[in-house]
Amino acid sequence: MARLAKIVASKRKPKFEVRRKNRCELCGRARGYIGKFKLCRICFRTNALKGFIPGVLKASW
Repeated sequence: MARLAKIVASKRKPKFEVRRKNRCELCGRARGYIGKFKLCRICFRTNALKGFIPGVLKASW
């Protein structure tokens, strides 16, 4: 998966800035992107549950 992210990052800059797409830094996924953490929802969830993201706790009520 990290290889895919490098391939996506190495692509050239789009002609127009509006065409730029936010992508997950770990896997390169374009959908479900959380801008504050620069991760997709799937990578965010797995890393949060493992405790790799400081200050993020699983909600319980």
